[in-house]
Amino acid sequence: MKEWYVGIDVGGTTIKMAFVTATGDIVTKWEIPTNKQDEGKYITRDIANEIAQKWQKHKQQDVRLAGLGLGAPCFFEMETGFVHQAVNIGWRNFPLKDELEQKTGFPVVVDNDANMAALGEMWRGAGEGAANLLCVTLGTGVGGGIISNGRILHGVNGMAGEIGHLTAVAEGGAPCNCGKTGCLETIASATGIARLAVEQATAAPDSVLHRHLQRNGVLTAKEVFEAYAEADETAEKVVKEVGFHLGLALANLANALNPEIIVIGGGVSRAGEPLLAVIEHYFSRYALQRVKEGVRFKIATLGNDAGVIGGAWLASESRQQI
Repeated sequence: MKEWYVGIDVGGTTIKMAFVTATGDIVTKWEIPTNKQDEGKYITRDIANEIAQKWQKHKQQDVRLAGLGLGAPCFFEMETGFVHQAVNIGWRNFPLKDELEQKTGFPVVVDNDANMAALGEMWRGAGEGAANLLCVTLGTGVGGGIISNGRILHGVNGMAGEIGHLTAVAEGGAPCNCGKTGCLETIASATGIARLAVEQATAAPDSVLHRHLQRNGVLTAKEVFEAYAEADETAEKVVKEVGFHLGLALANLANALNPEIIVIGGGVSRAGEPLLAVIEHYFSRYALQRVKEGVRFKIATLGNDAGVIGGAWLASESRQQI
């Protein structure tokens, strides 16, 4: 009998779900709103109900659901699946794994959403099955996942892979949501890029970015890269600063971890090759020669499907270890 897995990606606005085959193909995918009422206590009920309803429509005689893999923007006790707090979801001291297993009747494995995305890209995306991989997501924040010898790294209490909170500016950096200042996230995220762009554009009244700022009152990372493509000098300053900090941080990580592939994902990655080129330029300056020879940079290919595919992979791996 063939086995399918359920990949689940819980976000602050929506919950993405998918039935995924044992080889990583999505059979069907859908999403529902994230119900954050009463500290998110109804989320596991909603997930269980959705899975039951979808299974009635898609079940086949020679297929069975074998497990669930769930990613969410929070830190777990990895052995128990217990959530101490998930600010954007509402969970506080919540036994997520136990609750979901009880409501669905399936074995459940949970992990941080950035780790799930990294596993998805490794399995069926830009990671091409590489056993040693760095995945960096550049979105509203900067997330990361580190895969070593085919396993996601968690560290002693689940904090491994917090690439966005590497200190990029040691003194006088911008405040970060984590409580520190000068984190990589304050520079290389979409919000960080927009902040840098406003600072630069304000001081450059003849720039393309200044015209955007005057017209709209705000700037976006997308507008920065569009202006960069037009050879706007102010946009070039912003992109080079972002590329410098990303390239330096990734070179330092690569010197320690020696990955085969570095995957850049998230909304900012839509800038594509121009973004990769500037990151690689600075990476090459700071990475060891043999590290440079062994690594390739890739833009993530799975988009919003990375988390559900990664969840399915983790559920499959967990089942094989039983």
